[in-house]
Amino acid sequence: MNRSELVASISERADVSRTAADAVLAALAETVGDIVAKGDEKVTIPGFLTFERTHRAARTGRNPQTGAILQVPAGYGVKVSAGSKLKAAAKG
Repeated sequence: MNRSELVASISERADVSRTAADAVLAALAETVGDIVAKGDEKVTIPGFLTFERTHRAARTGRNPQTGAILQVPAGYGVKVSAGSKLKAAAKG
C-alpha cells in the first residue's frame, strides 16, 4: 500500500476528506520525526508501534568490493517495535 492508498483508506474509514486525512498523516509523521530527532523520549502508540532513537557505536567495517578496512563513525538510528495488537493482526 502506498501513501495515496493509505490516505484513501483512512479518509473512508474516518469519514473525512482525503485532504484532511493526508494532513493528519503528514502531521503524525512530522511529530514522530521531531520527537525521535531529539532523542530524549520514545513515541508510543499503545498496542500498535513504538519509535525510539538508538545510538550506534563507532565500528570497523569492510568495503565489499575491495576488501579494504574502513572506520564507520558513531551515529544514530531508529528502532521501531510492533505492539501487541499489530503482532496479533500479523498472526491472522
